[in-house]
Amino acid sequence: MKKRIFILVEGEDDVRFFGRIIKPLLINRYDAVEIIPYASIKRSKVNSFLKSIRLMNNDYIFVADIDAERSVRDKKQILYSHYSHVNGGSIIVVIKEIESWYYAGISPESALSLGVPTLPSTDDLTKEDFNNLIPWKYDSRIDFMFEILKYFSLDSAGKKNHSFSFFAERYHLEDPAKEHAHQ
Repeated sequence: MKKRIFILVEGEDDVRFFGRIIKPLLINRYDAVEIIPYASIKRSKVNSFLKSIRLMNNDYIFVADIDAERSVRDKKQILYSHYSHVNGGSIIVVIKEIESWYYAGISPESALSLGVPTLPSTDDLTKEDFNNLIPWKYDSRIDFMFEILKYFSLDSAGKKNHSFSFFAERYHLEDPAKEHAHQ
C-alpha cells in the first residue's frame, strides 16, 4: 500500500528546489508528495503535525540548513530541542544552505550556458556566495534559480555536495533518464 510523504522545508527557495527536482523523483513511490515550508509555522503546530504524520503511518523528510552549527549532530540536537516529535532518521541537514544544492547541480556544460563558473565543490557555499555568482543577465535571484533548475544534474550535484549526495543515496534518487538507460 502506497502512502503519503511530507517534505518539511524551511522556506520558499527550498519549496522551489524540492518541488521541481525531488518531488518528480519520489512521486511514483507515494500516493502524494507534499512540500510544507515550516519556518513560518509555530513550533507547536509543526510538532503536532509531525506527530500526526507518524500516527497516520506516513513518511516525512525534515530538511534544515546547518546554519552556524559546527556539525550535523549539533544541528540535530537543536532540532530535537525545538521539535520533540521529530525523528532523527527523517532529518536531512543541508550544508551549508539550499543554495549550495542548487549550484551543485550545475554541470560544466550548463555552467557555460548559464554564464557562471564551475565549482568543484559547493559544500562551503553560502547564500551570500550564491548571490555573488548570479550573472547580471538575470532579472532576479529567483529567475536565476529557476534557470538552474531547468539544467539541474543529479549526477553533478552528488559529486559536488556531500550533503546532497547523502540525501540522494538515503532516498535512492536516480536520474530518470539514466534509469531508462538501464532497462
